[in-house]
Amino acid sequence: MVLSPPPQRDLKEIVKALPAKPGVYVFKDVEGKVIYVGKAASLASRVRSYFGSSLSLEGKTRRLRGHVADIDYTVTSSAAEALMLEAALVKRHQPLFNVRLKDDKHYPYLKVDTAEEWPRVYITRRVEKDGGRYFGPYASAGSVRMALDLVKKLFPFRSCNKNITGKDPRPCLDYFIKRCIAPCTAYCTKEEYDEVIAQVLLFLEGRSEEVVRDLRQKMRAASSSMMYEQAARIRDQIKAIERVTEKQTMATTRRGDRDVFGLARSGSDACVFVWFQRGTKIIGSDHFMLEGALDEPDAEVLGSFLKQFYGSAAYIPKAVFIPSAIAERNLIEEWLSERRGSRASVAVPERGQLRQLVASANENAREALEAEKLKRVSDSGKAQLALEQLAAELDLAGPPHRIECYDISNIQGTSSVGSMVVFIDGRPKPAEYRRFRIKTVDGANDFASMAEVLGRRFRRRTGSKDQPERDESFAAEPDLLIIDGGRGQLNAVLDVMRDMGLQHIPVAGLAKRNEELYVQDVSDPIILPRSSEALYLVQRIRDEAHRFAITYHRNVRSKASRRSLLDDVPGLGPKRKKALLSKFGSLQRVREASTEEVAATVGFTAKLAERVKQAV
Repeated sequence: MVLSPPPQRDLKEIVKALPAKPGVYVFKDVEGKVIYVGKAASLASRVRSYFGSSLSLEGKTRRLRGHVADIDYTVTSSAAEALMLEAALVKRHQPLFNVRLKDDKHYPYLKVDTAEEWPRVYITRRVEKDGGRYFGPYASAGSVRMALDLVKKLFPFRSCNKNITGKDPRPCLDYFIKRCIAPCTAYCTKEEYDEVIAQVLLFLEGRSEEVVRDLRQKMRAASSSMMYEQAARIRDQIKAIERVTEKQTMATTRRGDRDVFGLARSGSDACVFVWFQRGTKIIGSDHFMLEGALDEPDAEVLGSFLKQFYGSAAYIPKAVFIPSAIAERNLIEEWLSERRGSRASVAVPERGQLRQLVASANENAREALEAEKLKRVSDSGKAQLALEQLAAELDLAGPPHRIECYDISNIQGTSSVGSMVVFIDGRPKPAEYRRFRIKTVDGANDFASMAEVLGRRFRRRTGSKDQPERDESFAAEPDLLIIDGGRGQLNAVLDVMRDMGLQHIPVAGLAKRNEELYVQDVSDPIILPRSSEALYLVQRIRDEAHRFAITYHRNVRSKASRRSLLDDVPGLGPKRKKALLSKFGSLQRVREASTEEVAATVGFTAKLAERVKQAV
């Protein structure tokens, strides 16, 4: 039996019937599938805006409107209630046109089941109002397992799920390796076990200083009572906790209860990284992948994430710091405050340590996004698909086995360097990466710098007058050459390749702005589909070339900044320079000294002293 799609309703009549009240609206396609969920202070005016003149609509909204076949809506008592309902529906339906948490079925949590007589600590994917304490959500099963392993190593609570009667004949192995205090055999009292659980809760809340303080008191009490074995066990536990907390990064000299977020984006994907600060310590971090971010401003991406993240979070901090402003800040603050039970704020730090922490979160988000892209590319099936798609789009003879990508890095024409990265069968081959210090180009001339780099690379492959010996590490010929740049850079490279008789090697220029590929003899750029594996591959290759070039450029610039005027003085070697600076203390004092005073330095002559004075 074939089910026919639901009958299509008249959208104009639905829109006319919408009330001017707050609520949530749901767009569905012809098959009845939810494709977008939104909220509004006035359902009538908000939904009507989707069906006005297409000239006034953004690209994503125009595409969305073309798929809408039906509209449902729910009236709410307030905008804050609409916000909560919107987040719940996005989580449930994962609509194609919404910004949404990737693979968001049920994120894992740590649960301390305090409603039990002998509480356990375990992983769960559901938060229920059952009297237990929940910590999370964590981005992955790996993240939450690491957290569980850590608290299990530090605190001796039970990990079994047996019925505790205190009458077991002997404890399990956990007792002997000091991972449990064995309530099953009545080796501990109920009060002693509850103290362990209280310590677990304090630690997970980020209050490790209180845990250590209480343990020190118990250690001293045990020692005073001559219970030296127990005191030694507590001492070891204190040391273990202190080792863990020492690794937690100091966030700020000011105490705080805050979550600090960073954002990175690439095409339709985005990554949000979060630092969890409690007191003066960063007690944890995590990152979350988002989908559906294409054509959405940062304000919308961040706002959508915060609603979905805190819609299921077990704990709401006093302050939330984000890298850029969001449109619904006041409404989200009101909602978070209601969930927290006291004032919660959302802000963009402008300066100081908090601004640095946000910048660090942004950098970590970029690294996590790059790792996710590399993971996708590294998958053998997807890598092969990406190469096949790339070959079809660029009209290559076949999937490119060896791809080389080049980038130039400098600051206002200084310390210019070039990079060459190599991908074999869609995977990076770091052993074949090469870097070049630009030698023949003055100033910021990326065209000439790229020409120099490629000329040196291919001359080393075959040998030349300037490079008489062939370099075997450059022997392989690429099946595709990618440069970071648009039409201008491409034309400069094609000239070089022609001059060296290498015009048979396909070359493509990848422009950053719209991720467009420029190739020879094709006037219009090639735009790869936003969701294609080929686009992920070329972005990853380009980004890797850029990273490699930037790293080398920073090293070169750092060495140049450490050079002294004394380095260029003939006859002044490291030992004499060290003797000179040891005597005078600084270059400024050498400059102020007389020639005779310089000449009196150990190892110096009058002529060398004159050369030093001329140089400084």
